[in-house]
Amino acid sequence: MKGWMLAGSVGLAACASPVGGEGVAQAQTPAVAPPMEFSLLHQLQADVSAERIEADIRTLAGFGTRHTASEIESDTRGIGAARRWIRAEFEEISAECGGCLEIIEVSNVIFGQQRVPDPVEVLSVLAIQRGTSDPDRMVMMSGDIDSRITNVMNATDDSPGANDNASGMAGAIEAARVLSKHEFAGTIVYAGLAGEEQGLFGGRIVASHAIDNGWRLKAVLNNDMIGNISGINGVTNNTTARVFSEGVRAVETREEGEQRRFTGGEVDSPSRNLARYIDVMADRFIPNLNVMMVYRLDRFGRGGHHRPFNEAGIPGVRIMETNEHYDRQHQDVRVVDGRAYGDVIEGVDFDYARKLTALNVVSLAGMAAAPPFPANVRIEGAVQPSAKLMWDRPSGEEAANLAGYKVYWRLTDAPQWTHSRWVGDVSEWTFENLVIDNYFFGVASVSADGAESPVVFPGPAGSFGE
Repeated sequence: MKGWMLAGSVGLAACASPVGGEGVAQAQTPAVAPPMEFSLLHQLQADVSAERIEADIRTLAGFGTRHTASEIESDTRGIGAARRWIRAEFEEISAECGGCLEIIEVSNVIFGQQRVPDPVEVLSVLAIQRGTSDPDRMVMMSGDIDSRITNVMNATDDSPGANDNASGMAGAIEAARVLSKHEFAGTIVYAGLAGEEQGLFGGRIVASHAIDNGWRLKAVLNNDMIGNISGINGVTNNTTARVFSEGVRAVETREEGEQRRFTGGEVDSPSRNLARYIDVMADRFIPNLNVMMVYRLDRFGRGGHHRPFNEAGIPGVRIMETNEHYDRQHQDVRVVDGRAYGDVIEGVDFDYARKLTALNVVSLAGMAAAPPFPANVRIEGAVQPSAKLMWDRPSGEEAANLAGYKVYWRLTDAPQWTHSRWVGDVSEWTFENLVIDNYFFGVASVSADGAESPVVFPGPAGSFGE
């Protein structure tokens, strides 16, 4: 609640100006704006390989079952073999970039739960690519290691999990291959999370690890089923992806919620603005891919591994296919009356998985290459013909790549930010003749090469943390 003030009047004028001195608007021309886009992202999306993703999905499905409680001693079957293979892939990638990845295992023993009655080690495998100037600021791409069939407790029968979720896990490995060839200001984490089907345990354990170790984890891109293009609804579509995001922060306090009633922010949580960022990245950098932003934490009544991070106060979204085929999810592999069931290789479109992986790659790279996200964003302007947006500017090595800021605004019913302006390296900006009652406002940080953070909405409702 640091310095947060009630919003007032804002509108759509061309006469916004920087503010300096004693709160007096001073006419000045901001420094030359950086490029409109971070051009490296075009190359990065093109570097993602459908062939490598296919090979990884086939390998993961080939372990027979990856059930959380499955075999751990075998080198060819079960979750133990799968997670050792994932670690080996990360180690190989790291060797190729001169040891640029720090590979860790984060685990805990779970028992006494409805789906985990007996003790089971839930072990996730993470590869960390440290940033050059702001290594404690992190963004994460996650996929799930585990799989299941009809009976969620069946840890022995075949459960290939080709789409759910070898596709997301293969995407995270491929993202590491592509991005590890480059350096970024912030840190990127590639995560294979375990225990998702048994109760989102891997995400909970890793979220706690992040908090306990002081990670400034700004965004989690959870990829859960990114390979199917033909739905149970009869629709086949390889040009759309869904991004699910919560509207109000799960950790919002009662006091913050009361404040939000009067200032807005119901659709401007950090997760929601993360989803908007991903939508823009798709439009700019991924050919023939549109994002459907779904204003819901997850599918109706269902859950995914981004949820534990949101519950811990870490912004997270779910990226996935648009048309699900339920015959291929959580099903025993079988044929009944000529109808095939089971999550097998034949249900995966590898070119589509490549597109969604590329969407992650450009989003991760854009955020990691950006300067620190604006912190302690505030706004004031009630009963005034102007609105004043303020934020804290970072200092020291963290700010090494900071060129300045862009301010954003939109009508309150607009789903995406519609107007923006480069304002330079300042820590506040006044919008003249824009009535704050009619618009929402935000600010993004920009690097010298055009990499930009997500837009941060003022106050606790939109905060990505300090």
